[in-house]
Amino acid sequence: MRIYIVQPNDSVDEIASSQNVSAQSIIYDNQLVYPYALAVGQALLLTEPGEEDLGSPDSGSSNPPDTSAYPAYVGGYAYPFISRWVLQQTLLYLSDLFIFSYGFTTEGTLIPPLIDDTFMIAMAKDFGVAPILTLTPFGPDGQFSNYLISQVVNNEAAKLQLIENLTTQVKERGFEGVDIDFEYILPEDKFAFTNFVRDVRDAINALGYLVSVALAPKTSDTQTGLLYEGKDYGLLGEAADYVLLMTYEWGYTYGPAMAVAPINKVRQVVEYALTRIPAKKINLGIPNYGYDWTLPFVQGTSKATTIGNVEAVQIAISRGADILFDETSQAPYFNYVLDGLTHEVWFEDVRSLTAKFNLVKEYGLRGMSYWQIMQLFRANWLLLNDTFTIR
Repeated sequence: MRIYIVQPNDSVDEIASSQNVSAQSIIYDNQLVYPYALAVGQALLLTEPGEEDLGSPDSGSSNPPDTSAYPAYVGGYAYPFISRWVLQQTLLYLSDLFIFSYGFTTEGTLIPPLIDDTFMIAMAKDFGVAPILTLTPFGPDGQFSNYLISQVVNNEAAKLQLIENLTTQVKERGFEGVDIDFEYILPEDKFAFTNFVRDVRDAINALGYLVSVALAPKTSDTQTGLLYEGKDYGLLGEAADYVLLMTYEWGYTYGPAMAVAPINKVRQVVEYALTRIPAKKINLGIPNYGYDWTLPFVQGTSKATTIGNVEAVQIAISRGADILFDETSQAPYFNYVLDGLTHEVWFEDVRSLTAKFNLVKEYGLRGMSYWQIMQLFRANWLLLNDTFTIR
């Protein structure tokens, strides 16, 4: 596959003719919207002649063919309110479906999602994808609760009750693994949390499945902050079967406008992680979204809007904005003005994804996990399938 950057006065038909591909494949692969307008600077994924229908529902194949020798595990997080069509389209390219999420009480009682996730488990299995139970410590306010974490990891009875509930849920519902996504762990709970992860792993391994743990993006052992101090990369790398590096949210809802996952920052996290955890146990976190900020940024007041990657391009088209590409962060962005206010948008495209895929291969990582797959970004999955053999 090739990447083409839209030039002034380009049209889909002209690009198709000059690049020897079909207009239909450009439209389908890049999810272009009728009348198929383009933004200057937009990155288009082009499939070679004869590959236009790769992964298409009409291609006659339930799974797209693998075209690379580099094997990688690919996971994607999803809520139970995901569109079944989006889930079907995406399961073609996954190894694991992380179902978000299961909570718990201070006594260790497991709390299932508010929406029934049975269809997700069944669909995943139909596609040969492992459904993974994602465990999160959400409090009554819907936020991560370090109080809840402390109450369970430091109480043997509550911990054993939660582990028993987890194993029962895995056996009875057909899950094929557990992912532990705990955030804002108190520093004093660091070792108790590590022991909890190890105990869950022992129980789930006994059923023949794996346990993963999500790690905030640290760059040193001594990094300060509530996101980081309660998670010891070395200890958790040993306690879990594999880890997810949450290498995103540098640009975030309440922060200043910048790339969500700048490759220079992502690389720093990966290089530190490799000093504590074997590459074969590391999944790189990849964002499947962008943000739209209103400028100027005011700390404590500004709030960005979360948008999809396809949506970001449509905003650029509708506002007549040229899409630029930052070489340092390896990410696309643009500005536009609406109602007298300047906006700045950062998102992911096939260029920024290529940089992340190259990082996975460069360091021999286990694979990657997407937060999250609620919106279809077809070009991402086609590019991934062209770059990796999906395990």
